[in-house]
Amino acid sequence: MSGQLAIVGLGPGADDLRCPRASAALAAATDLVGYGPYLARVSVRPDQRCHGSDNREEADRARFALGLAATGRAVAVVSAGDAGVFGMAAAVFEVIDRGEPRWRDIDVVVHPGVSAVMAAAARLGAPFGNDFCVLSLSDNLKPWSLVLERLEATARAGFALALYNPLSKARPWQLGEALERLRALLPGEVPVAFARAISRADEQVAITTLAEARAEQADMRTLVVVGTAETRVIARPGREPWIYTPRSVGRRLA
Repeated sequence: MSGQLAIVGLGPGADDLRCPRASAALAAATDLVGYGPYLARVSVRPDQRCHGSDNREEADRARFALGLAATGRAVAVVSAGDAGVFGMAAAVFEVIDRGEPRWRDIDVVVHPGVSAVMAAAARLGAPFGNDFCVLSLSDNLKPWSLVLERLEATARAGFALALYNPLSKARPWQLGEALERLRALLPGEVPVAFARAISRADEQVAITTLAEARAEQADMRTLVVVGTAETRVIARPGREPWIYTPRSVGRRLA
């Protein structure tokens, strides 16, 4: 089969944070497939076709892209951040696994991108200097009880947390409940950061503590970072503090 399918992570937003291989895959594509706002971040040439779709249509989008590739097109499926972190890579492989046998002959390549969690960590300092966990608070594809079970397990185990999909218009209450669950397990002084639209023009960062953190500080473009009992804040008078989690566990560094 002559078609190709590239799964591309666009990075967190800024053009200079897009990986060169991702840019090359976008330039080589005859067709670009993705969620409309993500496609808007790509410079499309006149000879390229752009196929936008709505949110929550990942499986249909993957089937459409595979169908195009099966006809011999060079297709790029785009995701924000890294396509393998709550992105389109898993959706494409799920469809291949359950779909037409011929799709397994398509040349599929995943091109990594800078994820929101890595961009936010770099912006804040080094909050994930030790073991950490990335967790989505969305219950669209898993029950909320399982989300809470995983959240509490990671907090008890001492992982720093990166919380994706903290809330939306359809899920305005879940981040608040998640913060309450964490407050029952972690000290109130644990650092919490709300990192919104990192590397974009409307970037916003708010640093607080678990005791003071409030759900209304986030939206769907926010990544919430929750530290551990060891996580430190380095104050800088007149400047934004740094957050880091020491490499050693069980003691604070002098």
